[in-house]
Amino acid sequence: FLTGVGCALCNVPLEGPSGTICAACLLRPPRHDGVRAAVAYGDVARTMALALKYGRRTGVAQPIGAALARIVRQAGGEGILVPVPLHRWRRWSRGFNQALTIAHAVASRTGQRVEPDLLRRVRATPSLRGLSGKARADAVRGAFRVERRIDGATIWLVDDVYTSGATAAACVAVLKRAGATRVVVLAWARVVRED
Repeated sequence: FLTGVGCALCNVPLEGPSGTICAACLLRPPRHDGVRAAVAYGDVARTMALALKYGRRTGVAQPIGAALARIVRQAGGEGILVPVPLHRWRRWSRGFNQALTIAHAVASRTGQRVEPDLLRRVRATPSLRGLSGKARADAVRGAFRVERRIDGATIWLVDDVYTSGATAAACVAVLKRAGATRVVVLAWARVVRED
């Protein structure tokens, strides 16, 4: 579980005083307003994420949602839960969107509103697994669209795993262009590099 002090911008675990910024964020400040993840990506987190995403074990979303609901409640603010969308062909082949399932599990514990159709994936993208950070960013560029203005909104962008941040960055960019004031990424697990 990620419970300690983290980077003031991306919340990657860091040693040091509150307000410290990691080297990656100093080099390239993120578009989002923070990443909040329940756990570091490892064997258990991967097993749960894969069981949900590919094993269609939607009950796994309940403990994930409980962990993320604690994060939302600790933040103490209102916001709209917006799942990272799947392209319609991927949603059709998978049968559901795991991010939407997680968002509903969070909403049932926090009372936050879920807006499943606010953000749309308008272009199919290849699987990002195994791609470099630049290749991931190139793959998702222009893949998302916001359906209406959301001036002044705080958005919790919900996903299962935060890896390189390419998908989140593409989503955040269009959400902010549509008027969102804050977009915080809310993920079950995040990849944490040892260095």
